[in-house]
Amino acid sequence: MTRVVTVFGGSGFLGKQVVRLLARANWRVRVAVRHLATAYDVKPLGDVGQIQVVRCDVRRDSEIEAALKGADACVNLVGILYETLGEKFDAVHRQASTKMAEVCAARGIKDFVQISALGADSKASSDYQSSKGWAEEGVRKAVPTAVIVRPGVMFGQGDSFFTMLAGQLKLFPVMPAFGGAENKFQPVYVGDVAEAVAKTLGHAGSYGKVYELGGPEVFAFKDLIAYVGQEIMQPRPQVWAPFFVARMIGLAGDVQAGVHGMFSVVPAPLLTTDQVLLLQKDNVVPKGALGLKDLGIAATAVESIVPTYLWRFRKNGQFAVAA
Repeated sequence: MTRVVTVFGGSGFLGKQVVRLLARANWRVRVAVRHLATAYDVKPLGDVGQIQVVRCDVRRDSEIEAALKGADACVNLVGILYETLGEKFDAVHRQASTKMAEVCAARGIKDFVQISALGADSKASSDYQSSKGWAEEGVRKAVPTAVIVRPGVMFGQGDSFFTMLAGQLKLFPVMPAFGGAENKFQPVYVGDVAEAVAKTLGHAGSYGKVYELGGPEVFAFKDLIAYVGQEIMQPRPQVWAPFFVARMIGLAGDVQAGVHGMFSVVPAPLLTTDQVLLLQKDNVVPKGALGLKDLGIAATAVESIVPTYLWRFRKNGQFAVAA
């Protein structure tokens, strides 16, 4: 009998990749999203009738319970990168994740995959990372067999990292290098993260484990900025700036984030005060951690994917030639 998995947040950047692979693995997939209209394009990712879309606001316990009715497994992909007036890290990350796990525990569901983030720690100074850490603890307490997946910064068509950098490089004549932009990143391909989810879900050998996912190479932030400038053929000089300046920009970003949550015509913030804290530490896979290699997945390089979608930022498009 085909098993049913509820995927919370299955219409997003990572979600669509996960849904496609789970459908290919013969799961019946129930995609739980807040806005139905944004998720119907996931249905063609599987056979007719294999993928169902249901409404669920994860801030409402009753809707989480309804979304998990009759499910055999749960994947939680829900997350936000910054807070708005209506969405707070604690509610979206800790409270929602804990509720999902508690419902699964009450219904005897052992197969649970929680998407977290590198650096997740309930004691972290960043509200984003601490809320991710608290979410992990809540999930693990309710469902000890839950698999925790901690990806680094993800890249791929539609990402928010390289695409955002490209947009900033087109907009500004110089780029600030806060603290010298020496902090390290280990970008991971979204398709590899989705494959990790598909390989761990429903496999007893992964029960209770934590997988920390990064790509094959570690970069300094300043080198990523330079790389993106090269790819879009608009390199920009980087000017050293103190983190004090970043915090000032972040304060303005906090206000912008709140307004953006109410009026979508207002663009998302370039930087928030919480993200400034993240820029002051490395975002890489710790030594000795379980990762893609342990799942038999060959990590995809940034250079093999990013150029396939950043070309649209070039002045003359895909066929632009460097001067």
